[in-house]
Amino acid sequence: MKRFRVGLVGANGYTGMEMLRLIAYHPRLTLTRATARADAGKTLAELHPFLQRTSLADVVACEPEMTDLAKACDLVFLAVPHGTAMTMAAELLTLKTKVVDLSADFRLKDKAVYEEWYKVPHTQSQYLKEAVYGIPEINASSIRRARLVANPGCYPSSVILGLLPALRLNLLKSGTIIVDSKSGATGAGRGANVPNLFCEVYDSFRPYNAGKHRHTPEITQEIVELGKKSMNVIFTPHLLPINRGILSTIYAPLRKGVDEARVRSAYEAGFRRHKWLRFLPEGAYPELRNVRGTMYCDVSVHVDKKTGMLTVMSAIDNLCRGASGQALANANLMLGMPVDIALRDTALIP
Repeated sequence: MKRFRVGLVGANGYTGMEMLRLIAYHPRLTLTRATARADAGKTLAELHPFLQRTSLADVVACEPEMTDLAKACDLVFLAVPHGTAMTMAAELLTLKTKVVDLSADFRLKDKAVYEEWYKVPHTQSQYLKEAVYGIPEINASSIRRARLVANPGCYPSSVILGLLPALRLNLLKSGTIIVDSKSGATGAGRGANVPNLFCEVYDSFRPYNAGKHRHTPEITQEIVELGKKSMNVIFTPHLLPINRGILSTIYAPLRKGVDEARVRSAYEAGFRRHKWLRFLPEGAYPELRNVRGTMYCDVSVHVDKKTGMLTVMSAIDNLCRGASGQALANANLMLGMPVDIALRDTALIP
């Protein structure tokens, strides 16, 4: 059975660590390069003791050098900040190496929108049209043919998957969608930052970046594309005093005459097609512990008869489904493998 060589740029962050956790037991991937600029020369087991006695333990971290990565790898994961990934991706593509970019650099199709929200010039906009937005349930056939996949953001993944049947079956009318999301602290990254210190997060709960979170245009872009109608998004994220997980509550206007029975039927049929989407029984609600460390998205719905609004409750793991697990699923498809290789775990309970 053919094996594939992969590289990871950014092995020290939370998404990089999750990527390593998943690759360690992948039966057909060999990690040939892992970069960690500040810790070059150390083994991965030295950097991350959880990797001791795994196949990755003795891999030595190196500095990121694109020519070397291209020679050593069939595909490279870029787990680096926005603004940095675009140049790396362009170099790797020129050298005929496939790329899964976990940053935001290729998610937005409009250069001007990217620059407005991310406040940096997009120097590789020639690849924006080519990049495939990496949600396998939506774009699997395009991902299989892609050489550049833009891995979705964590919040957008929870929202887009949660609304998928409603958008596909034209259950919503034009208008405003309100998204109220809560995320664990790993969503903010591993860098030292006072608002994310233990004593600042523990035993508290707060919103942040209301009306200006950078995932807003990404959510809007994708739901407009799927729903084929004008939609506005009001998005407010919140920080939970936990490590990982996202719970999004989404309020969307239904078309006239669409009742709860029709909505439930659409979700039951729509989610039955996809192994990682789980539509919960009536009266049950998503819980973060039930998706921890997995690719699952658990969803429940409610229709308010008085307002004609659909409420969708959607839970994912922000590091797996919302980042590295989804990146690995995309890589599996790009390399001609089944989408779920090394991604079949149930949740870590309790």
